[in-house]
Amino acid sequence: MKETYDVLVVGAGVTGLTVAALLARCRHANRLRITVADAAPRPEHDPGADVSLRVSAIAQGSVQLFEAIGAWQQVLETRASPYESMRVWDESVEPDSRGALQFDAAEFAVPQLGFIVENALIQHALLAVIDRLDVDLRFNTRIETFDADLVIGADGARSFVRESFGIGTREFAYGQTALVTHLEPERPHRKTALQRFTRHGPLGMLPLADGRISIVWSIDDDLAAEVQAADDEKLGAMLTEASDHVLGALEVAGPRGAFPLRARHAKQYVMPGLALIGDAAHAIHPLAGQGANLGLQDAARLAGVVDAALEQGEHPGDRPVLRRYERARRGENATMLHAMTGLNRLFATDSALVRELRVHGMRLFNLGGPIRSHAVKVALGVGR
Repeated sequence: MKETYDVLVVGAGVTGLTVAALLARCRHANRLRITVADAAPRPEHDPGADVSLRVSAIAQGSVQLFEAIGAWQQVLETRASPYESMRVWDESVEPDSRGALQFDAAEFAVPQLGFIVENALIQHALLAVIDRLDVDLRFNTRIETFDADLVIGADGARSFVRESFGIGTREFAYGQTALVTHLEPERPHRKTALQRFTRHGPLGMLPLADGRISIVWSIDDDLAAEVQAADDEKLGAMLTEASDHVLGALEVAGPRGAFPLRARHAKQYVMPGLALIGDAAHAIHPLAGQGANLGLQDAARLAGVVDAALEQGEHPGDRPVLRRYERARRGENATMLHAMTGLNRLFATDSALVRELRVHGMRLFNLGGPIRSHAVKVALGVGR
């Protein structure tokens, strides 16, 4: 049995830094030499900068994980917008009707359902934690050889690690482009996350701490060019209409971004000496905002498996050890991927019969029961 093992985490984004911090704080951290490498320069933090474009919905389970690492308090001291309720509705019904799904934090005895947080702020808080731990952090570093006992690929959807190890993916295009920007609403968002399914794609509206909302409009590709070409005034009007005027008039109040949507799932998560986590392993539709949380759950489970293996005198890079992580996460991630794909297709179907069935299903869902309870637990990230 070796005394120490080299662990190389490729990718210093939120998921990579999280798994590195968890490993550096585990019971047997003294037996690990942990290196985090990233090809990009270390990101600079400007406290006075505007809210960045990339934000994530962080579920309660992920909040608990960041608290355990010691990063969450710094996030709260910068910018984190809690959302206390959620409303989801089809364009064929009114947002406050019985045909709309509604969740409230008080119903589930939690202070909030989650937080909307900029990815950059989470990354900065995690870096502050990593700087205090026994981790070799290397930016501006391109990996050419993988000579660690365990390589963790956390380098995103176009993973160099995944491709270098010859792991294929199953993927398909959604036929949609995600438009993201910030908007100033006429009416207050009241800490509510909103989602309206339109015939052109789902529109997600996330509350920001300064009163604005961050939107993700997953619009059909055939309309994407028109939407992207619109000036701010026209885009605001289009989004006001797409949102069913639920927050009154919407004005563009931030930069824009757009990216094509693609589902992707690695055919395997592990090989001897290798584990993939986060976007390197899977990418799902953003309509439920679960992408970041799934990656964080990967990081937590992998760190737990490695720590348990060290406790039992096993090599953390052995395939039978890493298969425990893969068995725990691959099926669950696949279930979420297929569920989001199915929901997107269901709500995109322009059929009167299907539309009526959707609305009826939402009404039944609102009545409660085990299905509703399970769905909320999954959304909160606090149970299965």
